Amino acid sequence: MRFSEFENIMSSPRIARYLLAVGGDSRLAMTLYRKNLRLSQELFTVISCFEVTLRNRIDRLYGTTHGNDWLRDSANNGGMFDNNNCRQTKLLIQRSVSRLGNNYVPEKLLAEMDFGFWRYLFAQPQFYAGGQNLLQVFPAKPRSTPVVQYNHTFVFNQLGLINNLRNRIAHHEPICFLGGQPVKDTTYARQHYNLILQLFQWMSVDEAALLYGLDHINTVCNEIDAL
Repeated sequence: MRFSEFENIMSSPRIARYLLAVGGDSRLAMTLYRKNLRLSQELFTVISCFEVTLRNRIDRLYGTTHGNDWLRDSANNGGMFDNNNCRQTKLLIQRSVSRLGNNYVPEKLLAEMDFGFWRYLFAQPQFYAGGQNLLQVFPAKPRSTPVVQYNHTFVFNQLGLINNLRNRIAHHEPICFLGGQPVKDTTYARQHYNLILQLFQWMSVDEAALLYGLDHINTVCNEIDAL
């Protein structure tokens, strides 16, 4: 495809950053754009595996402590999220139950909840309402020190970084630049990728085995750096 046609399809403002990042070389600009898409696909796959793993670990823990139908029950009258501080969480669950209607089963309700929902279970109101035991899903988490408290707030913030990356990819924002500048850089992608691997390890998951054949992130980052 000729660059003029590519630019017309993707829009000049969108392509301008890529063009600047490779010194005005139109062929390299198209290559960088495509490699950014591939990196986004690779990272989204890893994030999806992480999200499902986290969701399932939470479900097993709360299923043991609150019953197999804990998620729907938590939003019922007298349920663990039936309080003013957890009002938004309760509403999200109730809306999802309503959407499912007669198709409701606990597994479908779990799948209805997005990454942000699972992240917010580590926010203070939800964490305390759930019984303050949710960190058990990270059995290999480091012990807190006077310098760093590896508590629910720390996990909540770390999950927020992953959620922000997920949203950037979902909204087709580039992840191959330095802080929004037209400077090619894979630090942001690499740092967040390493964070996901770390959290897998905290869950005692063999991330290399789980992601075997799916994970080419470092390879794509290296290709971008070499342009």
